[in-house]
Amino acid sequence: MKRILFLIALLPSILLAQNTIKGKFSPAKDYNFALLYKVKPTLSDYVSNAEIQEDGSFEFKLDSTNTKGMYRLVYGVPQEDYNFDIIYNGKEDIELTFNSETGVEFKKSTENKLIASYTNSMSMVTQSIGNYFSQESKDTIALKAIFKTQKETQENFENATKDTIALEFIKANKPYIPQQVQDVKTYINNLKTHYFDHVDFNNKTLQSSNFLEERMLNYVFGMSSDSKDELENYKENIDVVYSYMKDAPNEVQRILLFDVWQQMYDLGFESIANYLAKNYLMDIAVSLNDQELLHALILYKNISKGNVAPDFDIEIKEKDKLVEKKLSELQGSENYIIVFWSSTCSHCLDEVPQLQTLVKSLEKDKVKVIAIGLEDEPYRWKDLTYTYSEFIHVYGEGKWDNKIGDDYGVTATPTYFILDKDKKIISKPIDFKALKVYYQEE
Repeated sequence: MKRILFLIALLPSILLAQNTIKGKFSPAKDYNFALLYKVKPTLSDYVSNAEIQEDGSFEFKLDSTNTKGMYRLVYGVPQEDYNFDIIYNGKEDIELTFNSETGVEFKKSTENKLIASYTNSMSMVTQSIGNYFSQESKDTIALKAIFKTQKETQENFENATKDTIALEFIKANKPYIPQQVQDVKTYINNLKTHYFDHVDFNNKTLQSSNFLEERMLNYVFGMSSDSKDELENYKENIDVVYSYMKDAPNEVQRILLFDVWQQMYDLGFESIANYLAKNYLMDIAVSLNDQELLHALILYKNISKGNVAPDFDIEIKEKDKLVEKKLSELQGSENYIIVFWSSTCSHCLDEVPQLQTLVKSLEKDKVKVIAIGLEDEPYRWKDLTYTYSEFIHVYGEGKWDNKIGDDYGVTATPTYFILDKDKKIISKPIDFKALKVYYQEE
């Protein structure tokens, strides 16, 4: 009985046994909070939050319920941009420092320090290879020595990280290492061919980190071809990436490929974003019944350059009578500028008068403006419409809950679209300055 009681008495202390993740952000004034998540292949579980103190310090306490694996520390918004990953093996305390310019440095944690050391070591070897080829050196003995160092470095770190989570990243990152001397063109081609040789898209540890995402983006944007233009090269690289991930769960494919799609969206590469959607992402969205993703992909395609603009009703005055027409029925202008604006938007109140001045400076029948006011109530908007009597005005009732705005994917005002006479979208200026440049360059 005494032995049983002893074990029971020990149990609470075991459950309460703690490790910590602590550190310091600098400069401290730039940071307010830190959030900790346990990362899984398709989602992240919230663990805890910590206030960042005046000196930049923070601390998370982990107990036995916090299992080993990958954790993500978020330090700003949007969360997907301001974070870094941490290996937690369930045994050790972790201590780190973070600076936005220099990144994260681990002061205490064997596995995380090994990963950092490996990354730095391999980066130096890679730099040596780059220097060799850029200098057009003919010293083949030196090149062999560099490749030998690369091979030994990889092997040494694999041996040093046996039975650790870190090993999975080090093995997956194993670079292409030639067995013999190669010229730069052959080396680069082989580097590209063997880029994913050791990457397993089904590895749950890799799925629970930024590794696969970074590996994929580095390939898509970093691997070029002399025989193809930039856009065709992106398509080819996307096809290659998919060929390696096609056996991974659809949920994982969705996360990774949507990230590429978002990058192309942000860069304005509409044809590539739509290629990715058509060939891969739409099928994945259908298989997952992901209606939100499907809607986003279709919407983006519908308002891409070259497509006919979504139609909507317009009231115009003809022979002193108000007549209802559709956008598609308008005639008499070479171009149509659609501007989504609001009477409560300061940027709009600055840019719309400039738009009026620009249109007046262009030749007659060159441009007609259709101004869609996204409003909560019509009174102020109605008063302002008289100032811009030459515009065709449309009242966008409901502001952000308006069908026309939704059909054009509007999330901010002012937003501009330029259409040709057939109502095809020919440009989507990011602001009035870009719109003005468009007409100045014609």
